[in-house]
Amino acid sequence: MPQYIRAYVPGGSFFFTVNLADRHRRLLIEHLDLLKRCFAQVRERLPFHTEAIVVLPDHLHCIWTLPPGDADFSTRWRLLKAGFARALPTMPGESIPRVDKRERGIWQRRLWEHCLRDEADLQAHVDYIHFNPVKHGYVKQPGLWPHSSFQRAVARGLYPADWLPAESVRELELD
Repeated sequence: MPQYIRAYVPGGSFFFTVNLADRHRRLLIEHLDLLKRCFAQVRERLPFHTEAIVVLPDHLHCIWTLPPGDADFSTRWRLLKAGFARALPTMPGESIPRVDKRERGIWQRRLWEHCLRDEADLQAHVDYIHFNPVKHGYVKQPGLWPHSSFQRAVARGLYPADWLPAESVRELELD
C-alpha cells in the first residue's frame, strides 16, 4: 500500500491539483457558482488566501497560503470536496449504495500537493496555473479563459494582458 507523505508547513504556501473522478465530466465549470460558495464557506470557517487559481471542466489548480501556525490544508480540502459533492443533485447512473454511504464518487480520493519553497517556485506555479487553459487547448491566450485568477493578476499589474510564459513553464507537467 502506498505511503503518502504530506508536507505540513505552518503558514506555508501550497500548490494543489484536484481532479474529478470522471475526467470526462464538466462538473466544475457547470457548477462554478456552487464551487465558489464551497470555497467561501470553507475559507470562512478555516481561513486561507488563494494566491492563484484556475478551474477547468474536470480539475482545478490553485495556490493557497495558510495562516501563521496553521498547516491543515487536508481538512480544508475534505470540507470543500464534501460540501461540493453533497450540494450537487444526484446524477443519472449514480449508485444508491454509494449515495447511502455518503460517497458520491465525484472527486478523486487523493489530491496532489506541493509545498512552495521560495518566490521563484511560487512564480513558476502561478505561471503554470494561468497557462493551464492554453496547455489543455481551451483557449489561445490565458486572458481568454474566464475561470482563472489571471484577469485579477492583470488588473494588479502582475501580467500584461497578452502574456504567454517562457518555454520552461509550458513544459511543466504537473497534471
